[in-house]
Amino acid sequence: MNKKTAIVIGSGMAGLAAAIRLQNQNFNVLVLESNTTPGGKVTEFKKNGYRFDCGPSLFTMPQFIEELFESSRKDISKYLNYVKKEKVCNYFYEDRTRFTAFADKNKFAQEASSVFDVKASQILKYFEKSKQKYDLTSSIFLSSSLHKFSTYFSKDTLKAIAKIGVLDIDSTLHKVNTSAYKDPRLVQFFDRFATYNGSSPYKTPGIMSMIPHLEQHYGTFFPQGGMYSITKSLYQLALDLGAKFRFNTTVDQIVVENKKAKGVLIKDEYLQADIVVSNMDIVPTYQKMLPDQKHPNKILKQSRSSSALIFYWGIKRVFSELELHNVFFAKEYKDEFDAIFNKKEVSKDPTVYINISSKNEPNDAPDGCENWFVMINVPCNENQDWDTIIEMSRQHILKKISRILKVDIRPLIETEEILDPKSIESKTQSYKGSLYGSSSNNKYAAFLRHANFSGKIKNLYFCGGSVHPGGGIPLCLLSGKIVSELVQKDFKK
Repeated sequence: MNKKTAIVIGSGMAGLAAAIRLQNQNFNVLVLESNTTPGGKVTEFKKNGYRFDCGPSLFTMPQFIEELFESSRKDISKYLNYVKKEKVCNYFYEDRTRFTAFADKNKFAQEASSVFDVKASQILKYFEKSKQKYDLTSSIFLSSSLHKFSTYFSKDTLKAIAKIGVLDIDSTLHKVNTSAYKDPRLVQFFDRFATYNGSSPYKTPGIMSMIPHLEQHYGTFFPQGGMYSITKSLYQLALDLGAKFRFNTTVDQIVVENKKAKGVLIKDEYLQADIVVSNMDIVPTYQKMLPDQKHPNKILKQSRSSSALIFYWGIKRVFSELELHNVFFAKEYKDEFDAIFNKKEVSKDPTVYINISSKNEPNDAPDGCENWFVMINVPCNENQDWDTIIEMSRQHILKKISRILKVDIRPLIETEEILDPKSIESKTQSYKGSLYGSSSNNKYAAFLRHANFSGKIKNLYFCGGSVHPGGGIPLCLLSGKIVSELVQKDFKK
């Protein structure tokens, strides 16, 4: 009996996860990638003795990766190794407050009570509420398709509806945090979790207060070899299972006949397939590869998530006060989000995130040096003058870090590369350079994301950060899983 064939367009985290699962479901899988290497946003580069991870730098919920290896009957330790971090992140405030977020929730609470105007019991109560929100909604929003009626008739859905009041759907994350804490520094700390899906704490619903639970309960990890080792491990697993890859290959069109996906066109070459999975951003998927099909314009025209401006700096010094993850907060947090989402500008006082993988992987930088991944949140690309923004932002960032660390950073930079929304869009096909597709700045956002399947075209599926359940490595892995489960059900009929 001939195996069925599956074509996966794009080899980001979701595309790799879908390829692995479909290969395990007895499909012959071919992954088509326009870049020279796999990974999508999770890539790397090396320059002058420094190694930099290009994209996502936070690794949490490794169980979703472990599951891929378990379901493939492979020993993950032969592909990927990682360690749990005792310290999640170091935080720096403009008023000279410094706070270390520990992975252990009790240690975190004690540290918070010594730094902020809060009792440890208040912190633990907040974490318990975060857990309750996650437990009530995870099987609905994260593990299932929101676009199938069966999801809404499950026991988990009925349970969540019965306790809908505790989900804070009609509030904002900022309001939830201000009701929980009176110290504005602590409110700012918990408001920051809105940026994990490219949104504003002043707009995104209060249910997003579940995100701290993901970080605090499951912990944060460092993969040996850096974040790109995750890509390499999943790519190797897919190869070992028999999946095929073609790089430097741009798909021109998804072929549709009689309302059914039949394959793809690459220039004049036609590749037939029983199913097609797009790991490409949903907007260019329709605009570039499905130009003759009816487009879900209401979905495609939703406001986009934030993007990022990243400076990759080789620093000729080691800073003992910095950790793997570090955040330098803006003084006026609301102004920063107002600039990003309302004015489509970049704040003059942005919150600065610095990731330094050489803290855990010394070979990522020369002796006595560090590789700084310096990122600020910025609006998606709306044809702003990015050259001017980059130069101004560079000066603001340098002044901020130098002021707080009391060291002039400028002469310490010996190598530099820059990634902005325009280059993010050109390199990863992320529409307007947004990192997470549409924003989550309203309570209906999760329901308005594009489904993981096409309601108009049979055998066409979608995965990745721009569709359900959203962006970030764990959610992308879950979207690949949802696709494989949909395929399995569809082909049993």
